[in-house]
Amino acid sequence: MARDDEKNWCMINLLFSVSTTALGSKVAILEDMAILFKHRGKGICAKLIDYAISEATKNGCKRITLLTDTENTKAQSFYQKRGFVKSKMTAFRLFLETETL
Repeated sequence: MARDDEKNWCMINLLFSVSTTALGSKVAILEDMAILFKHRGKGICAKLIDYAISEATKNGCKRITLLTDTENTKAQSFYQKRGFVKSKMTAFRLFLETETL
């Protein structure tokens, strides 16, 4: 997370799991990566993704998986420049309603 004056303006969320079927090893899921628009283009996200890759490697992960919106070609280019490749997998979602307490 990047912040100044107690305000967060950039973050990355890396989740760790185990792929028992495909790899039989630890894997990581890059769940969220966001930066305020005014801070884009300064290399901050590149440093965060490098950090996430380093942490996944240190934790013995054999893969990092992430999703981007189909239309978000800037994000796709960003990730491809860092070694990510398009998967042949198709994402599916099921939104669940939650009870309010």
